[in-house]
Amino acid sequence: MAKERFEKPTGTQDVLPGAVEKWQYIEGKARELCYRFNYREIRTPMFEHTGLFERGVGETTDIVEGEMYTFKDKGDRDLALRPEGTAGVVRAYVQNKLYGEPDVSKLYYIGPMFRYERPQAGRYRQFHQFGIEAFGAVDPAIDAEVVSLGYQYCKDLGLSGVRVEINSVGNAPSRAAYREKLLGFLRPMKDTLCSDCQRRMERNPLRVLDCKKDQDKFVEAPSILDSLDEECTIHFEKVKEHLGAMGLEYTINPRLVRGLDYYTHTAFEYKAAGIGSIDTVGGGGRYNGLVEEIGGPDQPGIGLGIGLERILLILENQQVELEAAKPLDVYFVGLGEAADLEISKQLFVLRNLGFSAERDYLGRKMKAQMKSADRMSARYTAILGEEELNNGVIALKSMATGEQRTVKLEELGQALV
Repeated sequence: MAKERFEKPTGTQDVLPGAVEKWQYIEGKARELCYRFNYREIRTPMFEHTGLFERGVGETTDIVEGEMYTFKDKGDRDLALRPEGTAGVVRAYVQNKLYGEPDVSKLYYIGPMFRYERPQAGRYRQFHQFGIEAFGAVDPAIDAEVVSLGYQYCKDLGLSGVRVEINSVGNAPSRAAYREKLLGFLRPMKDTLCSDCQRRMERNPLRVLDCKKDQDKFVEAPSILDSLDEECTIHFEKVKEHLGAMGLEYTINPRLVRGLDYYTHTAFEYKAAGIGSIDTVGGGGRYNGLVEEIGGPDQPGIGLGIGLERILLILENQQVELEAAKPLDVYFVGLGEAADLEISKQLFVLRNLGFSAERDYLGRKMKAQMKSADRMSARYTAILGEEELNNGVIALKSMATGEQRTVKLEELGQALV
């Protein structure tokens, strides 16, 4: 009977050695940047109660309507793999009463998200996001800070041609006024729109503007900026002033509404060429009512999310060279049984001193072991045979220059510095 062969699920990927170092690099850059901006890491569960996303993300969004991975556990509870990061962070913020802190809560996360959608370039069913959330401040300056952090992340990685687009989606009264204007524009063309737009039109017409199929039909659509009340207008003007003070260039896109229902006031996206027709690598916005919606006090919030798969794809297409992984410090080549034991001892000692070290475990001859040292980009090869062992020394060869010298076994660590 033939054994069943298993393969990874559609829309997922195996990140293998050689590629995982790139992931470590871009994740490290995110952590370093957040340290500079004073954001602290938070880690939330990869699954939550389904109702959290229905309330937090919005029942009329594509995510909730058809993209979430939902299931019942053995306690008959409705759970969902997280499709985005903000709702879970808000839930943790509320449940753990972080709103009791005297300062603005500035948090970041890095991790996998899950959505059932058609896989394509830069889009997977399990994908990874780097995101930040800031709670407790309505100051437009923090809107600009959040926008600038995402932009700086792209620049720190070496991406070129990154564009920032911003908009204001207003508050509830502003959107109510805009909704009627937009419906007046959309209804005469309803029959010419895609089925998704027709379905969204009455339930959430702003989402129609987010459609990728019918964008050319919305060129003459009324601008939400014309429906903003005084509060929203002032807030948006202040955000632009702060971005201007930073020298951060941006474009105003009045049709930018983002795909989630919780946004208020500022909305923004980062665009970068290099992944086909999809050019958005991330974005975010303000969500002043979300904390209260999820059961907390009335606390304002703003955040962003950046897709790491898309970042890596653009880096590759732009031929950006990432910093290589650190080379192996030393590879041991052993000749004989006595040397074999001494090498195990030396490996343990050096690793405890902070050096990276490796040896042969396949019983290969010296030439094959030297080839392994070369493949692993070792800085040095340490060769130990019977004669060296009897004299308490080891032969240390620089793989870069070919220079070889003899050092005492107890001084090997010093020689590697």
